[in-house]
Amino acid sequence: MSDQNTSAPQPAHRATIKSFVKRAGRMGSGQQRALEELGPRYVVPFTQALPDWLSLFGRAAPTVLEIGFGMGGATAAIAAARPDTNFIGVEVHEPGVGALLKLIDEKALTNLRIVQHDAVEVLRHMVAPGFLAGVHIYFPDPWHKKRHHKRRLIQAEFVQHLVTYLVPGGYLHCATDWEPYAQQMLEVLSAEPGLCNTSESYVPRPKWRPLTKFERRGIRLAHQVRDLLFERSR
Repeated sequence: MSDQNTSAPQPAHRATIKSFVKRAGRMGSGQQRALEELGPRYVVPFTQALPDWLSLFGRAAPTVLEIGFGMGGATAAIAAARPDTNFIGVEVHEPGVGALLKLIDEKALTNLRIVQHDAVEVLRHMVAPGFLAGVHIYFPDPWHKKRHHKRRLIQAEFVQHLVTYLVPGGYLHCATDWEPYAQQMLEVLSAEPGLCNTSESYVPRPKWRPLTKFERRGIRLAHQVRDLLFERSR
């Protein structure tokens, strides 16, 4: 794919909207060792040109990108359960990258690669239009305060561009335990003409998405988790 047209759609809001929130995190010795020993094999350096994903995975297969995988537990479980699919996990925080690398090694996963960078920029530069079979966005920061809602990832402009990276029939799967954000997600995704809801509103948690540590915490706090599953309609 390295010789493909690199003029992917450029989200106009990329200078203000980020797919992550900077936070402090301590690296464990195992995570650091995983970064040093496994990073060169499984971490794809950010680049402003399309990588040759076929060579990086060693095969052609439907490819799913996850934005913000946290500590990677769910990501590794999904990749293990779907060996016929390639997965690209995007995360900026080193402890999470190190933790997922450890899981890749423990589970002997060959269908998962990591990009340690902002997902908005990764999409813009490293993914060709119509390349992704799916996108996972699980528990993005809800930015609880009203004055911060503009920082939420799921907004109309971002979704409009995100759709262009999906193959026809490709899916966008989101999950959140914050009801006001779930409502906004439903409104924004439903209003995007390039997407079609697979349900009348929310969907039951798909079998491929395991319960995350974050989700279990939300359930303990009586937060209802809502899944949304949309498909590209054109």
